[in-house]
Amino acid sequence: MCLAIPARVISLESGDMAIVALEGIKKPVSTALLEEVTVGDYVLVHVGYALHKLSEEEAERTLQLMAEAGVLAEELEEMAGTSLEGAER
Repeated sequence: MCLAIPARVISLESGDMAIVALEGIKKPVSTALLEEVTVGDYVLVHVGYALHKLSEEEAERTLQLMAEAGVLAEELEEMAGTSLEGAER
């Protein structure tokens, strides 16, 4: 489905990159679209880019709504690169 998903910045890397984490999944993302990002910030991630900073409360509320709507597990699979969508069977 590929929705934007909140994740927490756990480290900053060179070249406008950061590592984000959610539910034990860690991914590199570009922070080039944001003015300032620090470790501990929550960002909205879509296709490898941090698009927007948000509060921890807003991130938790968004994740809860995604879980209630039944899309969180699918987005986590996609984030982890384990989605079966399009895989040969």
